[in-house]
Amino acid sequence: MIMLDHEKLLVYKKTLNFYAWSESVLKNIPKSSVLYSQFEKASLSILLNIAEGNGKYYGKDKSKYFDIAKSSCLECSACLDAMFVKNYIDENTLTDGKYYLEEIVKMLIGLIKNVNVNRVYEDKINYTSIEEEGLGKGKEQEQD
Repeated sequence: MIMLDHEKLLVYKKTLNFYAWSESVLKNIPKSSVLYSQFEKASLSILLNIAEGNGKYYGKDKSKYFDIAKSSCLECSACLDAMFVKNYIDENTLTDGKYYLEEIVKMLIGLIKNVNVNRVYEDKINYTSIEEEGLGKGKEQEQD
């Protein structure tokens, strides 16, 4: 079987698995829902942007498409959150989807860093919630 270069990428294969999995999720969503079309488009966008980006010659061009694919992963994650809130999916489905997306995002970040060595990156930041910072429920006034 003939394989194009993007089909040899592990991230492409993982994304293809996520896309197949997403089809089973869409069966639980009314087709008239905005979430249906948004999730369908975003999950396909990951796959298409990996393929298109891998076909580009220059690192900056590759990086642009891999960035778009990463953003589409985050969009899929937000769609899954909304589906969970609307009770379209259960917690196990939410967790499964987030697991797929986390893996894909990590791989895309690796590709981005690999093809664009001149890009500036910020150090990893541990984000905390407002409550963890002690700023919840009127405490921000006490801090001033």
